[in-house]
Amino acid sequence: MHMIRPCDSKDFDSIYSIINEAARVYRGVIPEDRWKEPYMSRDELQHEIDEGVVFWGYQQGAELVGVMGIQHVRDVTLIRHAYIRPANQNQGVGGKLLSELRNQTNRRILIGTWAAAVWAIRFYEKNGFRLVSPQEKDRLLKKYWSIPERQVETSVVLEDQMKDKRFTA
Repeated sequence: MHMIRPCDSKDFDSIYSIINEAARVYRGVIPEDRWKEPYMSRDELQHEIDEGVVFWGYQQGAELVGVMGIQHVRDVTLIRHAYIRPANQNQGVGGKLLSELRNQTNRRILIGTWAAAVWAIRFYEKNGFRLVSPQEKDRLLKKYWSIPERQVETSVVLEDQMKDKRFTA
């Protein structure tokens, strides 16, 4: 049985595990000064939840195999921390989670990811997102995210092209 559902406090350890297991793919790809072990600490994960990131999970049987966060910030919705266990990647899990979260908002949807994570950029482009210009990326990251300047420099932002609206942020 497969199910997409909101995560709750009982899922914290699973979310932590999925993020850190799936993020290993970044090692040696993203700038070395941005990589750390674990990729996201328990305190960082709790901070993200406290800041309004609501995680949704893709459950297969009794196991959570993928997570994706949604965060409403000012007048936009951010997709945050999208991770699928490596053994469950390329099976449509990410696309189903993204579709579910898209249906939860009528706001402009933005996604930030590492510029070097070409597989992630391709995934989002395949799902109807497009990269914004470098200037717009800098502006959006500074307006809607709380990340260090070095991460702004090494990231990209994609915006949803599926919504039938014109937005200004």
